[in-house]
Amino acid sequence: MRAKRCLRGYFGSKTAVIDFTIYFYYFYATKNENIMQFPAELKYTKDHEWIKIDGNVATVGITEFAQRELGDIVFVDISTKGQALGANEIFGSVEAVKTVSDLYLPVAGTITEVNAGLEGNPEAVNTDPYGDGWMIKMTIDNMADVDGLLDAAAYGELVA
Repeated sequence: MRAKRCLRGYFGSKTAVIDFTIYFYYFYATKNENIMQFPAELKYTKDHEWIKIDGNVATVGITEFAQRELGDIVFVDISTKGQALGANEIFGSVEAVKTVSDLYLPVAGTITEVNAGLEGNPEAVNTDPYGDGWMIKMTIDNMADVDGLLDAAAYGELVA
């Protein structure tokens, strides 16, 4: 393999330099494409949900790690709009090609909105888990519940 010779110090021709560049790019790009993002402005649960807080209103979804583990999401089932639920109670489920997983509320509160866009486009959870793939909006009953959640660094260590 010409690329392997390049790594051993064989830079005697332009072809070898080009091969090394391609080799380096391939492995660099492959490794970086697998780096997961955990936005610092969000809080996380050990069950792989994220929560974005704006006053006493929160937006909730599943993390990039969760959607990668589940695989292709084909259906999102949330029928708890208007309900008051406690922290860690099930508020819905996601169905992937091979499995179904429950969704847990990060903090106690009332679900005020369900992302209607997921009904016709559940794959948004895979393609944009922190954006268009959000699942619910809720009002938070007790802001002190937020203190028990993980920050981005702690969640990153959990899934590493």
